Amino acid sequence: MSQIPAASREWHLIRRPQGWPVAEDFALREAPVAAPAPGRILVRNLHMSVDPYMRGRMNDVKSYVPPFRLDHPMDGGAVGEVVASAAEGFEAGDHVLHGLGWREYADVDAAHATKVDASLAPLSAYLGVLGMPGLTAYAGLFEVASFKEGDSVFVSGAAGAVGGLVGQFAKIKGAARVIGSAGSDSKVEMLKDKYGFDAAFNYKNGPVAKQLKEAAPDGIDVYFDNVGGDHLEAAISSLNVHGRATLCGAIAQYNDTEPAPGPRNLALAIGKRLRLQGVLVGDHAGLQPQFVEDVAGWLRSGRLVADETVVEGIENATEAFLGMLRGENTGKMIVSFTG
Repeated sequence: MSQIPAASREWHLIRRPQGWPVAEDFALREAPVAAPAPGRILVRNLHMSVDPYMRGRMNDVKSYVPPFRLDHPMDGGAVGEVVASAAEGFEAGDHVLHGLGWREYADVDAAHATKVDASLAPLSAYLGVLGMPGLTAYAGLFEVASFKEGDSVFVSGAAGAVGGLVGQFAKIKGAARVIGSAGSDSKVEMLKDKYGFDAAFNYKNGPVAKQLKEAAPDGIDVYFDNVGGDHLEAAISSLNVHGRATLCGAIAQYNDTEPAPGPRNLALAIGKRLRLQGVLVGDHAGLQPQFVEDVAGWLRSGRLVADETVVEGIENATEAFLGMLRGENTGKMIVSFTG
């Protein structure tokens, strides 16, 4: 058994953000660490995830996941090493995926921990391409959007943790055309040169609807929405008859203090017989075995690129989160703990 430290640093939300979060909304505090009780394991976190959905949890509103509690540690995906176990099936040295990030040491109910194999993929991959973002992309494209070979696909936020995978999954499975939007010219070039997108554009360079029509003159069959706002409105205009949109996120509106206006052209959904459907990854756990088999194979073969942006040190976790909201990451934003 590894030595159990006396204390662990952890991030607390100390006030509800108004609009964009700021550093003063968070506090890094110390908490005592004890040996795990029966049925629990103590995990030294090695990597943690920061994700767009966490912004919604900072508001005191009812949603599909409870809000963060003030003056308590935040939580989220993390992967780490078991340092002490009082649970059958787990022992010191095991690597596990669990939901108690934002802290150095986590006291985890063993029923909510999953062993992961560091020999199959880097541990951080279980927070990204082989984890929740990867399954979101996979389920949202193949199950929710009913993707089929020959479809033309548009992905917003295409350089992010989910969007970059959606576009690549579509290409691997025979999309006729894949278009992505991103927030910088360098990301646009990466989408085309590295991820294999057929076209991409910088949404800051002009109206989204105009740029999308130029990139997809024959329209689109599937839209994977990570952004909302003007992107969703543009996609509704470009979707062909019987087009499908997977509504995954609306990062453009997460920090708005006023309700965002809805797409002004929603009436087009009637004549085009469009299907707009939300996706929550928790609804698609049954896809997990097929997802892991497919995606691990695509990674091994080199057909799939999984980028990460890594920020070192728990003390920089909130800055990593804010950077992710600002679009500073390419692929999955990961916070790695050193020392």
